[in-house]
Amino acid sequence: MRGVFFDGDDARRAAERLRRDGFEAEVARQPLAGEDDDEDHPWVVVTDAPAVMLELLVEAHEGWLEEEAAPPPPAPLVLPQAPRRLHRDTPGDRRDPRLG
Repeated sequence: MRGVFFDGDDARRAAERLRRDGFEAEVARQPLAGEDDDEDHPWVVVTDAPAVMLELLVEAHEGWLEEEAAPPPPAPLVLPQAPRRLHRDTPGDRRDPRLG
């Protein structure tokens, strides 16, 4: 679970609180897409704490929660390039000649 904070001090306080409660917590900067200025990057607290605990800390400091990235979708199935024939053509085959 990840909590995003705009202020580094708020992120460090939240991480310290989670550590005091016995959870692992790590603070890092997270650049947003399109952001060039390093000063505007939000702070992220990554933790193994329950979502409810992190949600309370995030709400107290006007941040937001980010869910962990979903696992990648499974690889696509390998499909045949053409339909499989169920019957072979035999000399006595009486199928409709219009079907080819």
